[in-house]
Order: sequence, then structure tokens, then C-alpha cells
Amino acid sequence: MMVDFTLAQVGKNLSEAMRLLGDGQRELETGTEIRRFSRTSIPGPLQGDGQDVATILHLVHNLLHEEEENEDQPSRHRMQNVGEQGHMALLGHSLAAYISVLDRERLRKLTTRILSDTTLWLCRLFRYENGSACFHEDDRDGLVKVCRLVINDRYEEYASEGYAVLTSKQPVIYQSASCRPGLGQHLCSQLGLPLSSLCTVPCNTIFGSQHQMDVALLDKLIKEDIDAGKLPLLLIANAGTPGAGHTDKLGRLKDLCDQYNMWLHVEGVNLATLALGQVTSAVMAATRSDSMTLTPGHWLGLPAISAVTLYRHEDPALSLAAGLTSSQPVEKLRALPLWLSLQYLGHNGIVQKIKHATTLSQQLLQKLKSLASIKTSGVVSPIPPISGASLRDVLGSLMLSIVEDENNSPVVLFKFSQEMSAASSGGSVEGYCAGEKEVLDTFNRWLGEQLAQLVPTSGVDVVELDDEGICIRFSPLLTAAVLGTQQEDVEELVEKLTELVPVMSSTMSLRQDFREESHRHSASLTYVEEISWPGLGAVRYKPQADGMDESRRKQELEKINSELLRKLQDLDTDIIFSTGPEFGAEEDCIFVGMVTDDVDVSELVDTIAALGRDIEESGRLLENMTEVVRKGILEAELQLQKANEEKLMEEGMLRQLPLVGSVLNWFSPVESSIQGRTFNLAAGSLDSTEKTYSTMAQTDRPSQQETPTSSSKRMPGQRLFRRSGASSDSLSETSSIGPSDEKTQEESTTVSSSIHPTTSAPEPEEDSLHLASDASPEKVQESCEHTHDTHVEPGEASEERTPEGQEEEQSRR
Repeated sequence: MMVDFTLAQVGKNLSEAMRLLGDGQRELETGTEIRRFSRTSIPGPLQGDGQDVATILHLVHNLLHEEEENEDQPSRHRMQNVGEQGHMALLGHSLAAYISVLDRERLRKLTTRILSDTTLWLCRLFRYENGSACFHEDDRDGLVKVCRLVINDRYEEYASEGYAVLTSKQPVIYQSASCRPGLGQHLCSQLGLPLSSLCTVPCNTIFGSQHQMDVALLDKLIKEDIDAGKLPLLLIANAGTPGAGHTDKLGRLKDLCDQYNMWLHVEGVNLATLALGQVTSAVMAATRSDSMTLTPGHWLGLPAISAVTLYRHEDPALSLAAGLTSSQPVEKLRALPLWLSLQYLGHNGIVQKIKHATTLSQQLLQKLKSLASIKTSGVVSPIPPISGASLRDVLGSLMLSIVEDENNSPVVLFKFSQEMSAASSGGSVEGYCAGEKEVLDTFNRWLGEQLAQLVPTSGVDVVELDDEGICIRFSPLLTAAVLGTQQEDVEELVEKLTELVPVMSSTMSLRQDFREESHRHSASLTYVEEISWPGLGAVRYKPQADGMDESRRKQELEKINSELLRKLQDLDTDIIFSTGPEFGAEEDCIFVGMVTDDVDVSELVDTIAALGRDIEESGRLLENMTEVVRKGILEAELQLQKANEEKLMEEGMLRQLPLVGSVLNWFSPVESSIQGRTFNLAAGSLDSTEKTYSTMAQTDRPSQQETPTSSSKRMPGQRLFRRSGASSDSLSETSSIGPSDEKTQEESTTVSSSIHPTTSAPEPEEDSLHLASDASPEKVQESCEHTHDTHVEPGEASEERTPEGQEEEQSRR
């Protein structure tokens, strides 16, 4: 079989390029890549001699992964795993460039064959008979061209008169409130229509899914526009809304469009299920539409594949004028990558990929129904009393519609929803207290981010809906083929979900307790209402601001709270303390993260308040230290001078002489009545050393033991802020202190005793020796011993001036 040499070379070069990029990716993962290029080493001007293909591909690889190389840890975001079918799509782009240089006749025949084959395969695959296809890069361009086709069809003089003919009857385009954001505005801007030509139809409010277009209201709006002299032009419906994945009542909408001579365009992810053997009636109705947009690149995991708009229209001239077809053969080459990929996968391979995605959705949906505090999509608003028609018939059709939407949609929506009161058991928003819906949205956003981080191959993301609020979406038709999602990934997703939900439930339940405990310490703590924080809550320590100006008060507030946060983060606990959201409105706050159900909230708040007071008192002591030391030195000099004078009057002049004094002291020793002095930094005063010497022998007495606190009563292995009645399982998860960890346990006890001040009155000598607010006995003893070593004797000053007399006195003694 003869093969074009250039064609074979194209495939060889592509394979070599993919191999080089793949080897570079593996070298980056193993850390053996030699980083030859960086942003700073890229040459500015173009090199004169040129470079080989391998060098250029290495440069491309380094540019793609430059940020990952600069990070200490490998990035979680990886490139799409391009399989063999992806290689075929990439080969199609290379072949399109090669084919475009053929002579015009050969190019025309080849492009016509590629376009006709691809159109035929897609129409048969998605049950769209007698249709034509338009291939476009932007998935919105097909709808723009369809709108242009309908305008040319409904306004016969549009081709010659232009937009002037639109003034006689203003065209109206109808879209659902659940359609893609910005789609209608994009249409108006591309077609040159005013925004008044766009009509957004609300969704159901009483019956049916709240994400489906209200057909009765649409009928009413069309009649009003006709009475106003407008021309209903086109209706955009959804077979799988972007947010919830629900399908509009396409059969009724098609009948309505036929009644008013309107064009029906359908788009959505659920159109992929038309390739399956069994299709729901709601999605099957899309085959009756006038046009629909498909995105096979997302569904099949094909990179850089064009979107396709299938349509039915008999006039090829209008299709050419609207841009749906092109007379340029090169434009038809957009179908080449898809043409190659469809042949590579085959009919069975395409159906298998779509079926695999729908199976993953059903697997997750069934597992979510068994989880407590997890609410899936399909719940509707409460139904008001109905008169006239049979209530049973209405409810029967309504529940059938809900079950069909929920069980057959390849999009799964779920959210964390905890019942906080008896009134909220029905799922109504009125059952929640003020601000709780926003708090639930915050928790669900955190849950979605955690699941996406823990199980990245699942492809879950966070969406915000008008009625349900923040939800987690699992849409495998858009992500499974790209990320390679398997059933094991769904199992892991459910496993992580079962681990996170109990923590969220306990945190939600303890938020009110945390608020009440913070209000109990209102003298020193301020509770901060931050609904955007997914955690227990936030507090701010407020210092005593008597006599401070506003700038000094803010500076003190920031200083104390930052130091308080640092100390809380150093504690041996599983609770996370942080500064809160990155772009939060509140500053200088302590944000407490998620907690388990065995957390003692009262102890937690007491610890925060006690640590804050310790920091505030220590700060004040340091601020006054300079003045205290200066005054203490002056007082010490005066007392030492006075003591020397008293010693001189008591012992006489002769005893002060170096030689005579030694002889007199040898024959007639004199016991001095002058006492030593010790400087108390905490009190800022000079005290006598008599009390210090009298208590030196009692430093090891039993009364010096720790005052019993909550930490001394803590069970072995129990960490901070845990209730003693917690289960052994939760205790073992948070701590593993055993007999070999006695040192760590003692250190934890010491830290806890310093956090919680003792309630008994301290000893007098201990109170005079405190340099800060830490009241642990070990530190008291160390401070006392240090003070004994550094006390001042009144005779030392005079003895330093007479070294000879001191030596003689020591020799005499």
C-alpha cells in the first residue's frame, strides 16, 4: 500500500513531539529534569542559525511547567492525560495544515468527503435525521449563525435592506432563566440587536423542577409580544441546564414553537445520552428541534475538537449567508480532527464512553441517598392547596417528573444540609435561623473545595443556584473522559464525604455554643459574626483601652491578637486557628476552624480569654519595665548609700581601715545587723532578703505543687479542649500518648497549666518573684533561685572599694 511520504512524516513528527513532551513530564515528576530554560534565560531576539525540533520542544515543555518547577511541592494541577484518541485529534490538526496546501480540486474532493462523513455519523449517532452540520470553535457561534439564518428567513428583505427591516417588527429571542450566563447578551452583541430583543423566561415556581422553563408563562409572554407588534423569532431551550443538569419540557416547547412559527434551538450536556440505547422521553424530544449544539470534545475527552451545531433547513443559500456553510474548502477542514477521532473510537467506543459517564452518575446518586445530612437534587418547593383538578393526578405527574429528572440526568447535585430545628425538617428556608442559609452555603463551598482537592480525578466543582444556594456538582460527561474517572474514584469520593460530613455537623451544632461562650466573656472577647467562614466562629480579644487614643488602641489590638493567634497555633491540638478568609472584611480576629463533637467549647473560649489576658499583662509589664528599672536603680543606690553610712556608724572608723580593721575583726568579731536587698521587677521595689533566706529550705515543700486544673485531670492521651467523656475512638484519633511519651505529656500539662490560671491565692514570696503572668511552680522556683543568686548585700559596695581589706578579712575567717 502506497503512503504519501509527507503524510507519514507528519505522523512521525507528531509522535516524536508527544514522546518528548511525555518524557519531560515524567522527568519532572521524578525530579531528574535538567532545567535548561527559565523565564529569565529565554533570548529576546530571534536566533540567526535556528534550533532543532528537540530543543524547541524542550523549551515548550519548560514554559508549560515553569511554575511547577519553581514550587517546593509538585503542583496538583496536571495536564490532561491524552490517550490514543487524543493523539488522533492532534494529528487531525497537523494533517489539516498539510492538506490545505494541496491543489484546489483535490482539496475540494477531500474536504467534501470529510464533512459529509462526519455529518452523517453525528446525525445517526445522535438520532438527528436529515440534518446538516456546522463546525465552530466557540460553542456559542453555532447559535449566533442559527439566529442569523432565522432572521434571513423571517425577514425576506433583510439581505438587501439590512437592519432597517427590523424596525417594522422587532425580533424577540426567548431564553430560560437557567441558561448559560451571558449567552443572550452575546447573541445581541453579535447580531447588533438591542437588549430589549432578549426575553428571559422564568422557571417553575410551584410545579416541576425549579430549573425548567415555565411553559405557561412563556405562552403568555409570546402573546403579549405579538400584541405589542413584535415578532417571536427563536427559543433557546436546555437539555441539561448548566447548573443543575435538568431538561426543559422540550415536547411542549416544540409544540408551542410550531404554533407561533418559532425556531427551537436546544443545547446541554444531556444531549450526549441520545447516543445510548435507552433515552428518556424528555431528552428524546430534542430530536424534533430545529437545531442543537453538541460538544463531543468534552464528552469523549478529545482535545481541541470543534463544537458542532446540527440544524435542519432546506435553503442552502440562506445557510451560506448565515455562515453555517462555507464555500472555502479550508473552512471545512475543521471537521478533520473529529473525523479521525470518530473513526478511531467507532460507534461502540463512543457509546461506551457516554454510558460509563452515566453509570458513574447513577453510582454516586445511589450512595448519596444513604448518607445523612446530604441532600441531592430533585426537591421542589412546598405545594399550595389545589382546587379543580384532581390533586392525586397532579401530584402523580409531578413526582414522575421529579424522579425522571433526578434518576436519569447525568449531572448529580448534592449539598450538606443539617436540620437545626423542627421547622426545618421539611427543607424550607423559613426553618433556618437568621443567616444560617448563608452559613450553609459557606460550609458547602468548603466541602466542594475539599473534595476537589482530596479526589481531583472525580472532577467535582462548586456551583451556585438561585434556590438551592451553593451545591457540589458531579458531571462526569464533562470531566470523566478528560480526567479518567473510574468507579474507584467515586468510591473514594463517598469515603471522603463520610469523613467530612460528621465534622461539619458537629461544627454547625457547636457554633451557637461558641457564640454564647464568647458573649459570656464579653469583657475581654468580642464575637465576630463572619458568615463566610467555614468553621466554629471568630472572636477578637479587646484589651483595656483606658487613656489610649484611637491609633494606639488599634496598634495594641493588632499586636495582642497576632500574638494570641501565634500562641494558639503552637498549642498541641487538632483545632486550626487562622486569620480567616484571604479577602475577608474582618481584621485582627482569631478564626477557629472545624471541630469534632467531643470539643469542650467552654474550655476553648476560656483558654482564648486567659491567653489574651496573659499577653496583655505581659505587654504592660514590658512597657513599664524601663521606668521601673530606672527608679529601682536610683532607690537601690540610695539604700546602699544609707546602709554603708549605718555600717560606718555601727562598726566605727577603725574597722574600715584595711589592716587595722582585719585585726579588730579577728579579735573582736562584729555581727552586722544590716540586711541584704533583692530587686522585685514585678513590683518595681527593693525588698529585704530575710524572707528569701527563711524560705530557701522550703522550696521543695508539698504546697508548691500545681493547683489542680482541667489539664491535670486530663486522661492519658487526651489532647487539649477534649471532653473527658469522649469516646475512646475519638480519643485515639486525636492523640497517641502512651507510657513512652511521658515527657511530651508533662510538657503538655505545663502548657495547659500556664493557660488556665489557678484560683488559689499564691504564696507571698512567689507573688513578689513573678516576672510575667505565667504561674507555673517550675518557673516560680527558677525565678526564686535566680533572685537568690542575684540579691544585693549592702556591704558589697564598700568591700569592692577595699580589695586588700576583703582579702585579709577572708584569710582571717
